[in-house]
Amino acid sequence: MSSLQHHSGLLDRLRNGESVVCAEGYLFAFERRGYLKAGAFVPEVVLEHPELVRQQYEEFVHAGSDVVLAFTYYAHREKMALIGREDDIERINRAALRIAREVADQTGTMMAGNICNTTMYDSDDPGCKKGIDDQFKEQIEWAVEAGADFIVGETFGDVGEAMLALEAIKAYGRGLPAVITMSIYQSTTVDGKLATLDGVEMCAAFQLLESAGADVLGLNCARGPATTLPLLKELKSVLKVPLAALPVVYRTTEDAPNMQALNDPLSGKQLFPTNLDCAACTRDDIVSFGKECMELGVQYVGLCCGNAAHYTRSLCESLGRNPPASRYSADMSQHFVYGSDDKLHKYNQEHVKSFLTS
Repeated sequence: MSSLQHHSGLLDRLRNGESVVCAEGYLFAFERRGYLKAGAFVPEVVLEHPELVRQQYEEFVHAGSDVVLAFTYYAHREKMALIGREDDIERINRAALRIAREVADQTGTMMAGNICNTTMYDSDDPGCKKGIDDQFKEQIEWAVEAGADFIVGETFGDVGEAMLALEAIKAYGRGLPAVITMSIYQSTTVDGKLATLDGVEMCAAFQLLESAGADVLGLNCARGPATTLPLLKELKSVLKVPLAALPVVYRTTEDAPNMQALNDPLSGKQLFPTNLDCAACTRDDIVSFGKECMELGVQYVGLCCGNAAHYTRSLCESLGRNPPASRYSADMSQHFVYGSDDKLHKYNQEHVKSFLTS
């Protein structure tokens, strides 16, 4: 079935001024649950526990995501070869895409294919481009065959590789919209301005991608809400296409703008990747982020590494939505100590509160 038969598409929604929420963060989610190894970060769970992948897709939709993003991040040949499973490349992609399409059909949401940084891009080696294009081509074609509504190309540090991804989506995506997001790191600058890893000033890099036909452009991964928003404001001033914002769910700072730079406040040790818990955003942080995105006019929003359903629900509620999971949003009126419901036993409330506040 053609994706056009499912519902109003991504670009129609954006043209109508709607916001689109896309929940991400599968790698960290499954690492936390004990089904994915930090380091290689290869999504073997798609083959070993497809029922859990389906459950995660459904959980994010329940929390309000408009998009089921197929879990094919790092399911490319370079990463699969790293763990000796390159023979499973087609099987893992088709499984992730098939389950995503099924969940999207069942829930009336969109399904997106996903390509990402290949870890083999070298701006000084033009010869790498053929191998990268080959990897993008097969993943995009599988996504098209599975009925994807659009393709996400994400987490590119180099604008050169982001351009290769965009060109591949245009060449092999059968007209599907292209959402391209980049990660901007703290140490790469040109004339004192933030730049891509291959040395192109950030705004100029995004303008190149816009000129090449990207449908949506923005930032994902690496930076948390606090250090993503200032960059979005810069991009908003130079881009005409809809903006995307999908930060990690960690409290990055001006001194440590990327999660990889965060250190433990007690030990001083690097937190990335397995000790980031102490730097996690609160739900209020996510609500503030969502509201600021609305004020800035960022239409395509989501959360990346560290994301979980409660964060996605908070993001959706900050946009004025009421997803199914909102039925279980906090309501302290019935709390046995802090509540205001007339059915509560007032003596017990006051008695316990005196111990909690003394």
